[in-house]
Amino acid sequence: MHLLVTGGLGFIGSNFVRYWHKHHGEDSITILDKKTYAVNPKTEELLRGELGDRLHIVEGDICDMEKVWPLVDACDIVVHFAAESHVDRSVMNPSVFLTTNVMGTFTLLEAAVRAGKKRFHHVSTDEVFGTLPLDSKEKFTEKSPYDPRSPYSASKAASDHLVRAYHETYGLPVTISNCTNNYGPLMFPEKVMPLYITRLFDGKPIPVYGKGLAVRDYIWVDDHARGIELCIQKGVIGQTYLFGGDAERTTNEVAQTIARQLGADPSLIRHTVDRPGHDPRYAIDFSKATAELGWSPSRSFDEGIAQMIAWYKANEAWWRPLMHDAEQLAEKYLQGAI
Repeated sequence: MHLLVTGGLGFIGSNFVRYWHKHHGEDSITILDKKTYAVNPKTEELLRGELGDRLHIVEGDICDMEKVWPLVDACDIVVHFAAESHVDRSVMNPSVFLTTNVMGTFTLLEAAVRAGKKRFHHVSTDEVFGTLPLDSKEKFTEKSPYDPRSPYSASKAASDHLVRAYHETYGLPVTISNCTNNYGPLMFPEKVMPLYITRLFDGKPIPVYGKGLAVRDYIWVDDHARGIELCIQKGVIGQTYLFGGDAERTTNEVAQTIARQLGADPSLIRHTVDRPGHDPRYAIDFSKATAELGWSPSRSFDEGIAQMIAWYKANEAWWRPLMHDAEQLAEKYLQGAI
């Protein structure tokens, strides 16, 4: 089989490519990636070293039909990761998110229909469902109404709707997966967990939004990759599957777990002004994925954090050159310390 993986040089996409090659070494993979600021050239080196001639990398924009069309036409399945995904950046510059996440998905869907209705798996987020009360045990399900609350989540919600519309209108064979916060190796250091890890390596303070009470569920990135694999192999066409890590944690708990495992001074955890429109809680009920696909998470949160810390400790050459922008963002947040 020949896969086209959009955004395959990003955090989740690159881990999926590595996972797929490990379990399906006979398959070939083409990556289409714009190589934005969030792509580390060392990730490309790593993938080329592991996959060899099973990998073809094309630099290009998913909004560019001339670039997209021949790649979609040549593949057996499109696995669509490519997206702008940093919520803070979406608040500062929403137009980029709308262009990439909405029009880019539209371009891929058009190409998939024209190429003979190629199999299409769309990767999305739990943020499209909005938020849940902190004092509730409620969780998002595949039937939860959409209620996005940031430009990022609104753009992902729109892309989800487009994928479903192309299935219903044109008969495109699609599946969709929505997942909670991923963590693991190859995660860009402006994201919360690697930002905390790398700054604490250097004995620097780490920013926690507001009182640090916002709750997220965290999924080990290879568990997410395995979920997508099962969607492709066993998922019912037209259906959506939710994947979560069964690891709800407040931001305080994330910071404290990382600091504790690193033996860092707890006083380095600093509370800052809260993010605009910061959702209180996300949580996912993944029982449909368990019942229909036989999927469940494989790692506890503490195990995953320990493995992530070990990877960043062993791969400083991968993340150290990327720290300039991440450091600037962190210092900006810390200026609003409360």
